[in-house]
Amino acid sequence: MTNQSLRARFQLLEDKSSNVSQVISATIDVGLVKPDDSVGASRKYARYVPFWA
Repeated sequence: MTNQSLRARFQLLEDKSSNVSQVISATIDVGLVKPDDSVGASRKYARYVPFWA
């Protein structure tokens, strides 16, 4: 999942990317998703995977 794919899933405009980032950050904090290490540490190209992956 990426910020862009989550916006598309919820049919949000690009100007809502900060809201989606907050949702992603909250789900990381509670352990539901984790950063995908295969894409590196860049926040711009960050991808996230479920905690069980």
